[in-house]
Amino acid sequence: MLDFSKFLKYSKPGPRYTSYPTALEFSDSYEYDEYIKKMENQDSSRPLSLYFHLPFCKNACYFCGCNVVFTSKEDKMLRYIEYLKRELEILSKHLDCKREVIQMHFGGGTPTFFTAEQLKVIIDEIKSYFPNFVEGAEISCEIDPRHIDEDQMRVMSEAGFNRVSFGIQDFNEKVQIAVHRVQPYAVTKDAMDLARKYNMHSVNVDLIYGLPFQTLETFKETLRLALTLSPDRFAVFNYAHVPWMKKTMRKIDETTLPLPDEKLEIMQYTIDFLTSHGYKMVGMDHFAKPEDELFKAIEKGELHRNFQGYTTKGGADLIGVGLTSIGEGVDSYNQNFKDMKLYEAAIDAKKLPFERGVVLNEDDQIRQYVIMELMSNFKLDIKRFEKLFNIEFKTYFADAIEALKPFADEELLTMDENHIECSETGTLLIRNIAMPFDAYMKKHVASKKTFSKTV
Repeated sequence: MLDFSKFLKYSKPGPRYTSYPTALEFSDSYEYDEYIKKMENQDSSRPLSLYFHLPFCKNACYFCGCNVVFTSKEDKMLRYIEYLKRELEILSKHLDCKREVIQMHFGGGTPTFFTAEQLKVIIDEIKSYFPNFVEGAEISCEIDPRHIDEDQMRVMSEAGFNRVSFGIQDFNEKVQIAVHRVQPYAVTKDAMDLARKYNMHSVNVDLIYGLPFQTLETFKETLRLALTLSPDRFAVFNYAHVPWMKKTMRKIDETTLPLPDEKLEIMQYTIDFLTSHGYKMVGMDHFAKPEDELFKAIEKGELHRNFQGYTTKGGADLIGVGLTSIGEGVDSYNQNFKDMKLYEAAIDAKKLPFERGVVLNEDDQIRQYVIMELMSNFKLDIKRFEKLFNIEFKTYFADAIEALKPFADEELLTMDENHIECSETGTLLIRNIAMPFDAYMKKHVASKKTFSKTV
């Protein structure tokens, strides 16, 4: 077993790099008219990736960092569907919706909190505006196993959904009670069996380590039980404790959270356990069976990371629809309003519910490439980078190379004229390794309440 105590110095706030620049750089200086102009001038030969945020949940899971609306009132959900329809109508005036769609994802909240009939209405409306889903498009949905029935799964299957992710987090009852999400193993198994009955191509599970009362021993049992479900992919996330941002997290007793060294041990055990049972690690916190399409993408250097995680569907413009959704263009990110009243008011004014975003300058795009390569593949082909950007790497990133030397000295990565590549242990600290390439870190380093801790 590795001595993780020497790596505890790396336990400090840092981004997860679902984007670069991160959402902290989004601002209202990126104005609506410029956003619309960029939308209208998108290259129509580029395919589309669609994200729909369905924000409703019945109850709060205390660990959750998502933007959710807690309700049990059906009229609120019906009202939201009507506003989604109106948003799509406005969007169609500024976007060539006849472009090929290669990916669509429903996230939340709890997308399956909507009934089968409501889901069908949403899906039919989407397809009336976006008629050109390509054969083999990845169509996916996040599912809470406590909120799924056969009618809902049938509707999704008939609509072409082929990938589903089930939130498990942890099977230990004491942990489940502490995070306000009691979910017996049988409930999860029934939901996953249902997905396979309706021919979902990929059935995946999400786990979280770093939750209250978790230990290495309790998480070993969670992994054992999860393995009996034979998911196609595992996502094993480090719990991001940010109570200054998420009020529900204040209900968690911080004294019950595992310490950083135990979290590192849990992650190291998870890597060893899953790889010994036929899974391979993909980027940060993902594991998949070797036949998974993610590995073909890695071999071609085409693995992509966006707000939905790792995907093979790079080279697409991401269109975010719904409350708080984020979109991504070639040189920009944009986000819808997080407040429901403001979201509705924009649509009532016949405008897209755009609130803020960021336009990437040349330096942003250069650094984005490096950071996303490291986050996706744990390595960077320097010669490929230099050819792509016509830049001498060691000159442009002299400060970052210097900052990475301690990582190299501790054998967390290797670095030469051609490559930067993480060791197996270094992958546990990939956020730290990416941070020296982040031009915005210096202005955030003084604030301890900006990001979650990397370990």
